[in-house]
Amino acid sequence: MKKPELLAPAGNFEKLKTALHYGADAIYMGLSDFSLRAKAGNFTIPEFSNAVDYTRAKGGRVYVTINIFPHNRDILPVKEHISLLRDIAPDGIVLSDPGVFEMVMDGAPDIPIHISTQANITNYRSALFWERLGAKRLILSRELSINEIREIRENLSIELECFVHGSICISYSGRCYISSFLTNRSANRGECTNSCRWRYTLCEEKRPGEYFPLYEDDRGTYIMSSRDLCMLGYLDLLVDAGIDSFKIEGRMKGINYLAGVVKTYREAIDSIGSHSYAVKEEWLKELLMFSGRGFTTGMFLGNQPENDYNHDEENVYRMTHELVGIVESVNNGSGLVALRNTIKPGDFVEFLSQGQRNEPYEITRLFDTEGGRVESGRNEESIIMNIPRGVRENDIIRRKLK
Repeated sequence: MKKPELLAPAGNFEKLKTALHYGADAIYMGLSDFSLRAKAGNFTIPEFSNAVDYTRAKGGRVYVTINIFPHNRDILPVKEHISLLRDIAPDGIVLSDPGVFEMVMDGAPDIPIHISTQANITNYRSALFWERLGAKRLILSRELSINEIREIRENLSIELECFVHGSICISYSGRCYISSFLTNRSANRGECTNSCRWRYTLCEEKRPGEYFPLYEDDRGTYIMSSRDLCMLGYLDLLVDAGIDSFKIEGRMKGINYLAGVVKTYREAIDSIGSHSYAVKEEWLKELLMFSGRGFTTGMFLGNQPENDYNHDEENVYRMTHELVGIVESVNNGSGLVALRNTIKPGDFVEFLSQGQRNEPYEITRLFDTEGGRVESGRNEESIIMNIPRGVRENDIIRRKLK
């Protein structure tokens, strides 16, 4: 059985390194001006080439997003960007606009084209249209069921990709105008303010100041906020339906989230086909460590259930573990660590590493980079600390919140 690709987000170079370190086969990234995640940090033009070289040195692939809906003023900058990408030669360009499609075919014909989920591919005739034009891969609409995906696969020969984990936009395949109306920042140009996640109340015109809650319980409601997608329990069905690439959402998320999610899905994908697929308890525990809105299977198993909307304020952005640091190098039971939080001897932390169990480990000694003993370390400092056997360079360190 051909294992599907694990595709992870890379909002910046640190996230790219984290995704590859924990088992991603490929990463997707973009520039702020041409990506639907303008606030993700993203890559500068000089960083593009370095990112591609680093990823390929690690055996991975790089896909670049140009999936905004461009206006006339964007045409020339997009054309110049495509010329740059022609020289760097990523493994694919993700787009949704037919005009951009033609510009890539003309300006960088050797780079494979992936059609974004923004193109709303929901049937095999639409899929065949893009295949005839020369697309290499289709990122299917999130509104499809597994059975619909299977039917598209039966009528198509090119690669299929779908999202399996992360936030779900309340609008049809992400085509949203709420942010544009309320804040003059367009989600379709990468500037979404997540207006659908705000808490809303109802005020009648002739009763100013008298608010009526829109609620399912006594705490109010988030009427447009879906739970987050999690298809961990159904990956084998998606493989059977013909999906070639599993995509994780989250260019805006931190490396703590990215490391745990990529590691979990890597282990899950690797277990498919060797025996009857089953979700391990530790995988679910890992995914529940990060801030989120609860989980849903979206439309994959049919219409999204009514109770899969996040009506419970207490379930918003819960998090059980915080990031402490990143292991930069390892030497005889000690590690040089780039801190992202405060730490002191006596603290208990966990190391997210292949083959390591998520068990508390006590920090007994801290040293500065000159070898002097220190009483504590702070955010953005580099310190030397004791580490357990088996910890690797680029492993993250985290701590359970009280």
